[in-house]
Amino acid sequence: GDGDGKGKAPGLPPLTKEQQEAVTKAKKYAMEQSIKSVLVKQTIAHQQQQMTNLQIAAQRQRALALMCRIYVGSIYYELREDTLKQAFSPFGPIKNIDLSWDPLTMKHKGYAFIEYEIPEAAQLALEQMNGVMLGGRNIKVGRPSNMPQAQPIVEQLTEEAKHHNRIYVSSVHPDLSADDIKSVFEAFGKIKSCELAPDAVTGKHKGYGFLEYEKPQSAQDAIASMNLFDLGGQYLRVGKAVTPPKHALNPQLQISSPAGPGGLPPAAAVAAAAATAKITALEAVASTAAVVSGVQPGVSTISSTSQLLSQSMPGQPGLSIPAPGLVQLPQPVMASSAPGLITGVTPMKPAATTTSTAGPANLSNEEQRKKVEDDLPQTLGQQENLSISGSNARHMVMQKLLRKSESNVMILRNMVGIEDLDDELEGEVTDECGKYGQVNRVIIYQERQGEEENADVIVKIFVEFSESFEAERGVQALNGRWFGGRKVSAELYDQLKFDSQDLSG
Repeated sequence: GDGDGKGKAPGLPPLTKEQQEAVTKAKKYAMEQSIKSVLVKQTIAHQQQQMTNLQIAAQRQRALALMCRIYVGSIYYELREDTLKQAFSPFGPIKNIDLSWDPLTMKHKGYAFIEYEIPEAAQLALEQMNGVMLGGRNIKVGRPSNMPQAQPIVEQLTEEAKHHNRIYVSSVHPDLSADDIKSVFEAFGKIKSCELAPDAVTGKHKGYGFLEYEKPQSAQDAIASMNLFDLGGQYLRVGKAVTPPKHALNPQLQISSPAGPGGLPPAAAVAAAAATAKITALEAVASTAAVVSGVQPGVSTISSTSQLLSQSMPGQPGLSIPAPGLVQLPQPVMASSAPGLITGVTPMKPAATTTSTAGPANLSNEEQRKKVEDDLPQTLGQQENLSISGSNARHMVMQKLLRKSESNVMILRNMVGIEDLDDELEGEVTDECGKYGQVNRVIIYQERQGEEENADVIVKIFVEFSESFEAERGVQALNGRWFGGRKVSAELYDQLKFDSQDLSG
């Protein structure tokens, strides 16, 4: 007994064959459980990450939706939704106008919320419409009051947008293509991409798009020079992009469902998720490459733009000021009850001829430049009849048009009071000012100095001459002169404001 046990280690007796098989099975089971546990943990972590991604995406979508909305206040009570739509649609497609309605008075309460399809349109309207006169009142444009809650995400999106030298262009004529827009905007620097938003209904575009420049300076120059540039009879609206490109906004989110009865085992779910993620990544890379290479249209000849620009667009007679693409109030707004009342407008004379700036082939660049500058029409009506051909000529015409234009408009203040208004006044002013040059039109504008019924009304008289030197001559002759016991104030009026129907200056 004792002698037999001395050589063996103390412990359990040797395992039988059955017991050894049981231990092997137990080890195998433990290993399987361990792998299963790791995979389940991985699956849960993966799902949590997906949920976080979804929450971030949802927050960004909410922020983007808020960025599409603006508040418009101080709206004259007789203005209707169609007038607001007309005034605000040049900045981009409007999704919805919510005009506050008072069921007791059956009138609106003087404010509205406008929702655009994209944030850039709202931003541009905010920058360019605040304080503009609509129906005789200076409207107020701002952000809705619930905007601050999304501010951190809005700022994050704006910050991301700064990494791309993108600009937003709206009020693009329906007959212009992306190539046309690119060829005009190339004057400011190399363009990486130029896309106009396609319209599935018309097969054309929705009137807006984005351009991305290689350099930030190019984008800044394009915004400064091209906003309110008349292209094909519509005034472009140009501003900076406030959101990053689409592919940066919508990361492809793959959600794999947890393994349930009859569902995939965790290992397969994870493997499938990994494979899906890999394919998604490959697709994302492929689609990004396609976008980058596919949206660089070749340099185009500006033939369709030339056709557009050379179409004859005579001025419209009657009350509305012919500035195509800008706010043109419907006639009822100009009725005698409106505070900002235009009582007389001489119709714009249609331009007589179409000017072609194509120089003969044998002219030197310098001669051609001189010819273009000499031939370039000065009035808005003539510019609308302008035909452009040849890249040199086009570039020169653009340079000329981009220069700060002199003013052909004289404003007369304190010439008459509201009690002096009669049907002959317009003719008298036209005759008097005709001594200093050719008068295109006279606008007599009554401006109410407040919103209350008994507010003072002052009368401003705008005289548009054919040439800027004629307007200057008129100012020199009439400023400080006495007229019917009143000392007249005469000065030049900002041409851009006048062209955009802003008579509030």
